[in-house]
Amino acid sequence: MSLSRLPTASDTLAADARSLGNLKAQTAQSTPEGIKEAAKQFESLFMRELLKSMREATMKSGLMDSPGGDLGADLLDQQFAVQMSGQPGGLSELIAKQLSRQMGQPEAPANPQAPIIQPAAKAKVTGSSPGYPAQGIAPANASSSFVKRHAEAADRVAKATGLPAGFMLGQAGHETGWGKHEIKQKDGTPSFNLFGIKAGPGWTGKVAEVTTTEYINGVARKTVAKFRAYDSYDESFRDYARLITETPRYAQAKQQTTSPLAFASGLQRAGYATDPDYASKLSRAINTTLRLQRAQA
Repeated sequence: MSLSRLPTASDTLAADARSLGNLKAQTAQSTPEGIKEAAKQFESLFMRELLKSMREATMKSGLMDSPGGDLGADLLDQQFAVQMSGQPGGLSELIAKQLSRQMGQPEAPANPQAPIIQPAAKAKVTGSSPGYPAQGIAPANASSSFVKRHAEAADRVAKATGLPAGFMLGQAGHETGWGKHEIKQKDGTPSFNLFGIKAGPGWTGKVAEVTTTEYINGVARKTVAKFRAYDSYDESFRDYARLITETPRYAQAKQQTTSPLAFASGLQRAGYATDPDYASKLSRAINTTLRLQRAQA
């Protein structure tokens, strides 16, 4: 929100009596404008709580906390929540459709002037990695296919170790590009390494040597590294779970399995990967997996 103008009604959040009263009055009229505004307000409230939980999970240190700082952070979260709400294709459109159905109103398109776009034909995949789904699968379905393929192995390891299957599947999907970039051995056979675990001095098993990207002082560089190789995907999941649950450096991360972002941040702080954006990327992959699991249940 620009500081050069005063906030309008749609820029405010229904967090006080006056705003909430206006919102109720607009919704009671069952007009498309009222329904749209109510949906935007609901999305703003949701986004505000989401930002608050993310801030508490990642930025609360206890050193600089103060009532004034908490108030400033809350006001900033509120401003961000308003700015991120009401976007085309966002949550508010789904809420508006639901409210319209409940009130018996016809569902108006989100943007009546927008052109109708016909779905494009599925792109045919010209090749596939060993163990990856068959050719012809559209990229949008890659994550769903990957989760289905490895769900049983992840569930078995989850029951034995307590690590959530969705978290493991999300990390495996992120590390392999949902199966498109699995680590291979020199002869082209799969290494079954879904988590990018390197073969350190203590590793006595098979090894796959490949070129990878490492971040040194924040700069991406190509380097040749040795990775562990397994005989099956089950073995890969078991080895990963053993690494996370038995290695002291990951002790804090394994206690954060109620929050994808907190878990991913814990892994990054422990040095699981050198990518400075690893936590945000991994948390998005885990959230994708959790949504797919709910849809496939």
